[in-house]
Formats: sequence, structure tokens, C-alpha cells
Amino acid sequence: MTEPKRYGKLIGASLGPGDPELITRRAWSVLQSGARWLYPVKKAEESSYALSIVERGGLAVPADAEELVFPMTRDAEILAKAWARAAVRTVELLGEGRDLVFLVEGDASTFATFGHLARVVRELVPEIAVETIPGVSSFAAAAAITGTTLAEEDETFAIIPAAYGVEVIDHLLDEFDTLALLKVKPLVDEVIDLLEQRDLLASSVFIEKAGAPDQRIVRDVASLKGEKVNYLSLMLVQNPKRVRGELRRGCRKRQAAKTEESAISEAVIPA
Repeated sequence: MTEPKRYGKLIGASLGPGDPELITRRAWSVLQSGARWLYPVKKAEESSYALSIVERGGLAVPADAEELVFPMTRDAEILAKAWARAAVRTVELLGEGRDLVFLVEGDASTFATFGHLARVVRELVPEIAVETIPGVSSFAAAAAITGTTLAEEDETFAIIPAAYGVEVIDHLLDEFDTLALLKVKPLVDEVIDLLEQRDLLASSVFIEKAGAPDQRIVRDVASLKGEKVNYLSLMLVQNPKRVRGELRRGCRKRQAAKTEESAISEAVIPA
């Protein structure tokens, strides 16, 4: 009887947004564990931002590290073929029995390539084990760098791609105290116009390539109008004027019990 094929584990290693000092001890350990490295690129033989984070941390790139191409396009057919190729190649390598560590900028569970890759790989071979190592997200790093508090006590906070458009952003400004607008590059001018209309320019900040050596922070957000910004850019927008609804505090069961006790007391003890 032949033994079942042994597959390696697929590991998504979150590296943080750009500063190698933000790589977790778990991710750092896996990078040096002997697992084969995979890293994403937009085009074949193009530089990888995720790989550059590790290189700045002082780790040498293994000779057998391999790139996987994930093109920047909205063409569904092109994307489907690219995902299929990446997943099939990943399964082939895992079939050698060696673990694979996939390098992820930011956090692997937040708008990352890894989640989709892992899902397709498991569809091809359900028994493949997958591990996701959490990391520092771009918006968390940007908040720390700029001294922005994302939420305090009962405040609300939302993270959305700016591509949903200014109408959605305008609506969410009434629902949340702080917005992290990711991938703002295509809509910078429209977002600035909206913030100006709502008198929120002073409580907004723009961050480009958070944590990287060429990081840029712009607090005079209006000055960016007409400028072509980097793809790795986001805005943190706070709405201190937001009208909040009434909060329901405490434990529902405890509140219900107190109400019941009060009703019993009123029935037993005559007025």
C-alpha cells in the first residue's frame, strides 16, 4: 500500500508595511526556518516590495526563492489565469514536502494576496495545511507614525478602499469617527474636495509608504491636489463633529435581571 503524498505547509508571513523592525518574531523565525520563500510581483522579474522589507532587515534572499506574478489589472480573465498559475505552482512546490513561506507586506488577513492564494491552493488540495502569521497593518503603522488615535472608548473606526467613491465616503463620515481610506491614489482630488466641503481637512493626514525609508507624511492634505501619489498611500480622516447615537451599556442579562427584580419588589412591597 502506497503512503499518501506528504505536502509541506503554506505559511503567510506578514512583514508589516515597510519597516523591518515591525516584523514579528514569529515571522522572522519562519523566514530563517529553511522553508522556501515565495514572494509576489506585479510583473515577471520585477522588484517585490514585500521582498525589499526583508532585505532591509538584513536577511539574504535564498537562492531558491521564487516569485509569483499577480498582475495589477481588473481584467477578470487575466486575473483568473494568473491566480490559477500561482496556485498550481504553489501546490507543485508544496508537493516536494517542504514548507513554503509567502512574503506579505502589511497584514496577511487585510486586503492581502495571501488569503486568495491560500483559498485556491486548498481548493486544489484540501489536505494542505495553512498558517497565517499576523502582522502590523499599514493603517495601524500610519496612525502610530502620525500620532493619530484611531478610536478611543466608544468611538467607531472603519477601513475602506477609497475606490468605493466619495458618495460612500461621505456617508461613512456620518457613521464613523475615523476612516482609514486605503489606495487613495486614483481619487486624491475628489477626496480632498469632499474633505474641504465638510471642513475636515485639518483633521486629516496623508501617509505614503508608511515605515519605508522614503515614507512621506502630508498634513496639509489640500496641497496634494493635482499631484500623482504613490500606490502605497492612504489617508486617515477624523470627524470630530460626528453626532453619535445613544449607547446601550452593560450586560443585557444583568439589566434584564435588575428589571425583573425591580418588578417583583414593586409587586411584593406595597406602596
